[in-house]
Amino acid sequence: MKRHALLLAAAALLAAPASAALKPGAKAPAFATQAATGGKVSTFDLSAALKKGPVVLYFFPAAFTSGCTVEAHEFAEASDDFARAGATLIGLSADPIDKLADFSVKECRNKFPVGVAQAPTIAGYDVAHAVAKNRTDRTSYVIAPNGRILYALSQPNPAGHVQGTLAAVREWRAKHPK
Repeated sequence: MKRHALLLAAAALLAAPASAALKPGAKAPAFATQAATGGKVSTFDLSAALKKGPVVLYFFPAAFTSGCTVEAHEFAEASDDFARAGATLIGLSADPIDKLADFSVKECRNKFPVGVAQAPTIAGYDVAHAVAKNRTDRTSYVIAPNGRILYALSQPNPAGHVQGTLAAVREWRAKHPK
């Protein structure tokens, strides 16, 4: 009976949307990390990306898992829409760079970089997975060029992450035409 109650409680925690760690208006922690686009590894620097416009930063638990693959496909399909709105897109996971380089080709379809979420970045964005070590929560942010969070969504289900971030970028762009 006790075990059944614990399983139900754990399932409820995993199914319920979590609140995003950083709220709109908060300062986004700066970071630089190894990232891969189309299998090629380079350095991604948030500060440099913000000089070009807003950044869509999404954390995902693990490359090549079902939800993360679905999410990567959805972001890849919308990548041209993000680019038209002047946003830079990047995904971060605690996976090693060689696994992410492969994921960038197969699942991100060479459309955007995926990088290594290092411990200070995971802590700064407060996205450490509550149950699984060496994983992050599924959390998406839109960061304005001034380094402030515009939008945040944290929930285990990948549904809504692309739509929410794209709507936030478009709203920001409407208020800040080129």
